[in-house]
Amino acid sequence: MGLSIGIVGLPNVGKSTLFNALLGAAQAAAANYPFCTIEPNVGVVPVPDRRLERLAALFKPKKTTPTTLEFVDIAGLVAGASKGEGLGNQFLGNIRQVDAIAHVLRCFEDPDVVHVAGKVDPRGDKEVVETELMLKDLDSVEKRRERAMKNAKAPGKPGELAKAELAALDRAKAGLEAGTPIRAQKLSDEERALLADLFLLTSKPVLYIANVDESQLGKEATDPSIQAVKALAEAEGAGMVEISGKVESELAALAPGEREEYLASLGLEEPGLDRLVHAGYRLLGLITYFTAGEDECRAWTVKKGTHAPQAAGVIHSDFEKGFIKAEVIRIEDLLELKSESAAREKGKLRIEGKEYVVQDGDVMHFRFNV
Repeated sequence: MGLSIGIVGLPNVGKSTLFNALLGAAQAAAANYPFCTIEPNVGVVPVPDRRLERLAALFKPKKTTPTTLEFVDIAGLVAGASKGEGLGNQFLGNIRQVDAIAHVLRCFEDPDVVHVAGKVDPRGDKEVVETELMLKDLDSVEKRRERAMKNAKAPGKPGELAKAELAALDRAKAGLEAGTPIRAQKLSDEERALLADLFLLTSKPVLYIANVDESQLGKEATDPSIQAVKALAEAEGAGMVEISGKVESELAALAPGEREEYLASLGLEEPGLDRLVHAGYRLLGLITYFTAGEDECRAWTVKKGTHAPQAAGVIHSDFEKGFIKAEVIRIEDLLELKSESAAREKGKLRIEGKEYVVQDGDVMHFRFNV
């Protein structure tokens, strides 16, 4: 689907180290100075899904293909970025191109890695980044507002549309001036639609990443820095993932068996990669459906609420154009009954039409005619 999450944060919060560890992208520089990531680095990672593994074990296909999610490592931001400080213009331009933001907040102490503000303060770091994004949005809104004021004088429908746009811009401007990002403002669907082509930075959904030291893992209830990030996320109704970039780097260098032992020794059930990818998936409102057979078992990504023809179109546009019906089995039923024929006999295979809304965990076979 081409959906992407931008990994953002101040310099030296462990952003690029985390990117390297999570994506295995050794090309992303990680050094103890600001702006080492000058161009955004892009990594496409598989979405971990044990259901696909079990499906492949059942069908023993020639090929198994997971669905993926794209992460973009974006150059570190500093105060004044909205006015072009540091790599501000590049940073803000790159954020504009992603669908959601994963904001890395430093919670670890390390005398060898200098914090740009001189101290570890995740709440303060968040405020610097959020303020710069809101200032840039305010600039965009004010420029568009000037144009809308002129257009509002036009007669007929063009003038009426411009007046509606102006009203939406005024509400957004007032909210930004009060320190409220666009995503948290109480704008109507119509107002958000009028502002959509501005691609406002603070309209994007946000996930917070608490980047911790190994010694902080599992101390969410007592560590003040982690608690600060958790409080920020809860106040916004946003997601939050606690990850140790250092631990993830070490995990990436281990063989699978050793990795499981290391995770167990830390009291973790899964790597930070899995938790981050799953959180990102939820943030973007995505679900997974599957196709299965002897040639390939594959996971596919669609948005929640997608109807069967559009889900078929993710595989190929002809599937959507010539959609006739979809054969659907819940993956848990298929895994339990061991075959499609058994699922059909037990009444677990359903025939669905164009109005069917695809559910996470559906195993689907599309009938079409072009």
